[in-house]
Amino acid sequence: MEKHVRSRNIKIVPIGNSMGVRLPKILLQKYGFADSLVLEETDRGLLLRKTHDKKLSLVDTYKAMAKECEDWSDYDSTLADGLDGLEENG
Repeated sequence: MEKHVRSRNIKIVPIGNSMGVRLPKILLQKYGFADSLVLEETDRGLLLRKTHDKKLSLVDTYKAMAKECEDWSDYDSTLADGLDGLEENG
């Protein structure tokens, strides 16, 4: 399935001693941009995305991971790698 890419021509405008772009209000609302956003430079061009202001605590991270119910059984073999009995060289 091919993604449909929409493009818009927007102008670069002076903002004080800097330059900026104006984003249509409908796009700001559609993508949930509020006070700030992240501008990321990629191989394909510039990417605008939402900022993730809220950092999860360790407990919240654990709960979020547990909620996903991911299958980590492939990693059980690392428990039997034979390294448990080895002493650290320091």
